[in-house]
Order: sequence, then C-alpha cells, then structure tokens
Amino acid sequence: MTLESNKTLGGVGAILILVGSIVTTYTFGVLTLIGVILVFIALNGLANYYKERGIFTNAIYSLVAGIVGVVVAASAALYIVFDTTILKNLLLNIYPTWNGSWSTLSSLRGMTPNTSNISMSDVTSALGAIFLVLVILWVFAIVAAFFARRSLKTLSSKASVGLFSTAALLLIIGSVLTIIFIGAIIIWIAVLLIAIAFFQIKPQPEQPPATMAPPPSTPTPV
Repeated sequence: MTLESNKTLGGVGAILILVGSIVTTYTFGVLTLIGVILVFIALNGLANYYKERGIFTNAIYSLVAGIVGVVVAASAALYIVFDTTILKNLLLNIYPTWNGSWSTLSSLRGMTPNTSNISMSDVTSALGAIFLVLVILWVFAIVAAFFARRSLKTLSSKASVGLFSTAALLLIIGSVLTIIFIGAIIIWIAVLLIAIAFFQIKPQPEQPPATMAPPPSTPTPV
C-alpha cells in the first residue's frame, strides 16, 4: 500500500471512530470497530513505510491493554453480581418479596420497591463494588493511553506532523480524567486531531544521489 492510501485509511478510520462514538446506540459499535481496524491497517502500513515497527507494535500493546481491561472489569462485575451477596442483599432489602433467585430477576418490574429497609452498609458495599470496577477500567485505560502515546510520538517524529504528538498528550490527559466526564471529551478531541494529522502526512523528500567528487588535479611540472 502507498503512503497516500495509508494516510487516507487512517484519517477515514479515525473519523469513523468519532462518528461511531456519537451514534453508538444506533450502530451498536460497528462503525467504531471498522474505524479501529482501518486505523491499525494504516499504522501498520506507515510503520513499514518509515521502517519503524514501534509505530504499530505500541498501538497493538495499547489495544491489548484496552481489551484486557474490559475483560477484567467485566469479570469483576460478574463476580460481584453472581458470586457475592452484595447486590443480592441490596435487592432483597428493596424487594422483600423477591425469592432471591437470579432467574426470576425480571419479576422485580412488577414489585413495589421499599427503600425503608436499606441500610447504610448495603449502600456502601454496592458503591464500593462499583468503584472497584471503575478503578480497574481507569487503570487499564491509562496503560492503553501510554502505549498509544508512544506510537503516536514515534509517528509524529517520523512523519514530521506535530498534531500526532499533541493528540498523544491529550490521550494521556483524557485517560487520567476518565474518572470524570471531561476525560471522554478530551479523548474525543484527541481522536479528532489524529484524523486531521493523518491527512497532513506528506511524502518524504527524495534525497539527491550522492555524486563522486573529481580527483584533485596534479600541477603540470614546468
């Protein structure tokens, strides 16, 4: 693939990630997934073009860290829900007539909640469990952003496009601030800058061939 096709794939992929993050309710994340695939194809092509595999390998490390974080957080959430009594005790206090079987969870819709039975310990236990899952996602998000920053910094140096470096910094800041809503906005801006940066990549100027200097002439004897 040529440099032009790689920069186009990367730019279009980043745009699809942006659009997919907005309309994810309607697309079920399909646009975002396609965008991620296109960006990684572009990064692989650019890594080959610039002969710097760190551009692609660090991006892969970032993706793996993100996937592992989601899996670990989901596993922790499932464990808290099904293998501990934290959530069950809270629901039993709210719905005393519930039989405690997860298979009949849908029956709670027809029951009237009774919040007077809720104790502070039930609330703090549930909030602590939710906080633990969020912390796991937060830590892995920072790790993923760290590797993404290394990839983008290398690409910025090789392609001489400063926006990649700026986006890398915003990714780190955004990942740290994902614990609050503003972090997601900063990450969205970072992806927008990445899309613009891809389209700013220009071919490397060709180096003129080296010329051999003529041998020094010897003076003619008088």
